[in-house]
Amino acid sequence: MNIVVISGSPRKGGNTETMAETFAKGARESGHEVTIKMLSTLKVAPCVACKYCFTSEGVCSQKDDMTEILEAVDKADMLVFASPIYWFDITAQLKCTIDRMYARGKIGFHHKYVGLLLNSGAPAVYDAAIAQYKASNSYLKWEDKGIITIAGMEKKGSMDYAEKLHEVFEFGKSIK
Repeated sequence: MNIVVISGSPRKGGNTETMAETFAKGARESGHEVTIKMLSTLKVAPCVACKYCFTSEGVCSQKDDMTEILEAVDKADMLVFASPIYWFDITAQLKCTIDRMYARGKIGFHHKYVGLLLNSGAPAVYDAAIAQYKASNSYLKWEDKGIITIAGMEKKGSMDYAEKLHEVFEFGKSIK
């Protein structure tokens, strides 16, 4: 299976990146091909609602790093979203990228499976992110393979000591 992980943290080398890499390690150990797109290193502008993509076979009018993300998504069998929680939801960077996936709205998506990896400083702040994820899955008929949340990530590097990090590895390893 070809899996694409989109890591939505703006911070390089942070807790979300650790989650994404740990998931990828588990999935690779099970024989999957995994690509991680780190939004901390990419430039993705917001959707401008021009709908050029609807008249151009899914090609976006904007020329930025979203082009390479969409090319990876087009080849994926599974898409995993990873994000820290900022103000009770996914980061603006990840939401912007998801909005730009609108370019595939008319031609559709190849992948059928999705997963969600979230982390936060405080517990019980995941409801909005999970609701959005589940609504998108329902609308697009994507099958949820799992959601993992890890609280207590109050500083960079906290994930290295998180007890639940092994669940992220096992989640990646369990993908069939």
